[in-house]
Amino acid sequence: MKPFDNPKVAAAFEALAPPARAGALALRDLIIDTATTLPAATPLRKELRWGQPAYLAPKGSTIRLGAHKSASFALFVHCQSRLMGDFTSAFPNEDRIDGTRAVLFDDPHQIDPNRHGWLIARALTYHL
Repeated sequence: MKPFDNPKVAAAFEALAPPARAGALALRDLIIDTATTLPAATPLRKELRWGQPAYLAPKGSTIRLGAHKSASFALFVHCQSRLMGDFTSAFPNEDRIDGTRAVLFDDPHQIDPNRHGWLIARALTYHL
């Protein structure tokens, strides 16, 4: 697990239920790893948005992680962007989706670094 820069973000992860925390931490590592491969995604800011860990790149769209009413945890993107539409077109019927805003997970093993990394990379460079 990568160390935390922001104690408020660390506290938000700690507040998640253990199954959700494990998955959200795995997604966090994937976001950070993906950002390091994209020069336009650095510096990556780690903050709270709506009380959830959020990741913001200089030319990107916000990515949030947290619990979801219909799943253990979720990766959220801006609902008014085309990110989820592009994702579901590229990977039809691969994931449970909440409209235009989230990919839903019940287990960290459902995270696919290639597929979900694709979505993360698109979000981190959305405004390029």
